[in-house]
Formats: sequence, structure tokens, C-alpha cells
Amino acid sequence: MSDPNTGYDVVILGSGSAGYACALRAAQLDLTVALIEKDKLGGTCLHTGCIPTKALLHAGEVADSARESAQFGVKAELTGIDMAGVNSYKDGVVAKLYKGLSGMINANKAITVIEGTGKLVGPNTIDVDGKQVTGRNIVLATGSYAKSLPGIDVDGKRIVTSEHALKLDALPESAIVLGGGVIGAEFASAWKSLGVDVTIVEALPRLLAAEDADSSKMLERAFRKRGIKFKTGKPFESVKATDTGVSLTIAGGDTLEADLLLVAVGRGPSTSGMGYEEQGVKMDRGFVLTDEYLQTNLPNVYAVGDIVPGVQLAHRGFGHGIFVAEHIAGLNPTPIDEAGIPRVTYTEPEVASVGLNEDKAREKYGDDAIKTYNYNLAGNGKSNILKTQGFVKLVSVKDGPVVGVHMVGSRMGEQIGEGQLIYNWEAFPSDVAQLIHMHPTQNEALGEAHLALAGKPLHAHA
Repeated sequence: MSDPNTGYDVVILGSGSAGYACALRAAQLDLTVALIEKDKLGGTCLHTGCIPTKALLHAGEVADSARESAQFGVKAELTGIDMAGVNSYKDGVVAKLYKGLSGMINANKAITVIEGTGKLVGPNTIDVDGKQVTGRNIVLATGSYAKSLPGIDVDGKRIVTSEHALKLDALPESAIVLGGGVIGAEFASAWKSLGVDVTIVEALPRLLAAEDADSSKMLERAFRKRGIKFKTGKPFESVKATDTGVSLTIAGGDTLEADLLLVAVGRGPSTSGMGYEEQGVKMDRGFVLTDEYLQTNLPNVYAVGDIVPGVQLAHRGFGHGIFVAEHIAGLNPTPIDEAGIPRVTYTEPEVASVGLNEDKAREKYGDDAIKTYNYNLAGNGKSNILKTQGFVKLVSVKDGPVVGVHMVGSRMGEQIGEGQLIYNWEAFPSDVAQLIHMHPTQNEALGEAHLALAGKPLHAHA
């Protein structure tokens, strides 16, 4: 359908993770789709978020492997970091995935990609640079942007956001990371591995404050051991450029100086100027409000991904997009349980979780109704081989299901897939305890933790 005025079954504004997932699933369900994008297919995750960031982190992991090779009996030497080479590797990964995604979408005859800036101008109409695109259903999927704070002038050189940080031609000798959430912790971890002297400044009492307190504590311990400095409970007060870099003043009057300041204080919803409020879409602080079916207050207008309040994760966007396509097609999909979406922070060590943390579980079920177990990776063979430290922590209802899985350790993000099955299927510890986990693997640590919580520990104390 080359004529945008013909009308579509679904018109999607934004082709990030949520938008393109919705388009692909809708096409599978024999719906005609218009996919509107002002930049590149794939959005933030593919081009300036998940993929390039994780490539940078892997480059850091390789550097650490060379640096620490002697403890494995391997003689290797780290002679330096070739940032041009790192960027070439990172950009190559992005380019390959972008080519594959573009080919998949452009080859789909049910999907019409419309390039341009879109704006909601009616209950079933998007204006794209003066052209009207209409559809029976509208899906708002405009994603998010890197936030800053009042008093900070992001110049893209000395004071940068994560998007600028991914394009650096050379690494700074020192950096301050403002924000100890997922983005800040990941960049601090990657930069330290690549040889940067890093200090994190976080206003909240601990790093990764949204995670279980034990996970935060373990990450902070690991960061101290790696030489990553951090100051928690210290809100930013002011920042200024100096002759050599930046100077940051924090609560209490302490001043920190570095070559570069990374502002990593989260991401805001990209909804300004999109026509949402003008058309009567209910909003809250820039986010689009929806019901459990991701429907806005306007009929046949949906919102998905980062513009909907909740965790801002690419795979949440995939889930949202697929759900909305199926809902439009009348398949009656089950609403998404936000707590059942797995979360991973790709630091070294990694932090992975799904479900409720211990505090939230006690709040929901009561102190007396909650039981926890912490399995230390010191008892796991593969973790010893990898020389990583951490744990698997389970939070369960007494005589009931596991309601939270929390893990810290190298590569532990790869184990959260089973964790989300355990949570979402409301498995009891005894249900998982009877499953046999491969030895030696880190996945085995999940089995060991459930064995212990079920009252029959193997390589652990009950």
C-alpha cells in the first residue's frame, strides 16, 4: 500500500523495539501496517542503547581477560586500547543487525514504511510532514530520550549523555558518572575495564536502587574491589567546565574533578510535540497512561514501550508490541505482568532479577509470609572456574510460589530466562527442585538454590 491516504489496519508512530515488534506481529496476523519513522528503523536500543552499549561492555571484558590472564596460567599482555578499533567493532555489530532488520521489514508486503516526522492530529490520523496517514488503530511508540537535570548544560564534549559517550573518539583519563542506575553503572563498568578512572555520584542511598538491597550491596563490593569509586546519598548541586575538564559539587560541599561528566540520570518519554495532549490523550509527567490492554483513553489508540510508565527495557517493548498486535487482531492475549519482565544490568559482575525484591515482597505479603534463601556462588563449580563471586537469592511465599529471583555474578544475566519461567508460572521451590540442572554450569546455581529452599540442599546449607 503505497498511498498513505488509503487507510491501514494499524498505524504505528515509531519503529523502535515496541513499534517494529508490533508491525511484524500485526503483519503475521494479516493486518495492513504503516510504520512511521523519522530516523532509522530499530530506534534507541539498536542504534544508541542496548546493542552498542553491550558491545562496549564486551570490549571491556576482553581487555579485562587480557589484563588478568596470568591467574589462568595464560601469558598475555594488554598494551592499550584502540578506541577506533573498539568503535569499528561496535558499529559493525549495529550495522549488521540494522541491515537484517531493515531487510526483514522492507520485504514484508503488509508493512509500509513511511519516513518522516509524525504527529497525532486525530483519533485515527497521523500527520507525517504534511501528509495524512489514517488507520483503524493507532499505536504510539515514540520511545525515550536521555534526560538531564536543571543546571547542567550538556555540550556533548565535556558534559555528555550516554548517546554522546558511545561516539567518543578517545577515552578520558578520568570520568564522573552522575547517576548510579543501570545506565550509569554499565558505563562505569565498561570505562573502568577500558582503563578510565571512574567515580559514580548517586543521590539515592545505594547503586541500582530499584534492585534488591542484597544485589546492590554485592555490586558495590565488587566495584570497590575493581577500583570504581562511588558516592551514594549525595545529590548533585552544581557543575562547571574547567580548563582541563569538569568540576562537580555534591551535597556536603565536596567537589570532584574529572576530564568528563556523563549525565546518566535516566530516560524521559519522547512525547513532547507529538500532539498527544492536544488530542486529549491522558498523560502523567510526559508518560502516556494506558489500561492493562495498553489502550489509551482514546478509542483504538494504544501506547507501547518507553512512553508507558514502567521499566524502560527493549524486551518490554517487544512484549508490548506483540501484545497490542494480538489484541487488535482479536486474539485476547493475557495482559503483561510488569513484575514478570526480567531485568539485567550488564556490569561486571552482572545483576539480574525478575519478580519482587525482598522489601516489595514483604510489603505485599507481610513479613511473616516471606521466606528467602541466598545461595553463594562460592559453592558453584563453573563460577569458581570463571573466578566470579555473587549469589542466587530466592524470595518466596512460605508454602507458596517463588515471587522473586535475584542474581549477581559474571554472566548471570544468561540465567534469568529460567528465572522468569519460575516466577511467571508461579512455581513452588519444590517444583524447581525436582528438575535436574546441568553440571558444571552457572545455571546449576538456580537448581541448588531451589533445592535448599525446598529443604533438601545438596552443595549448600539449608
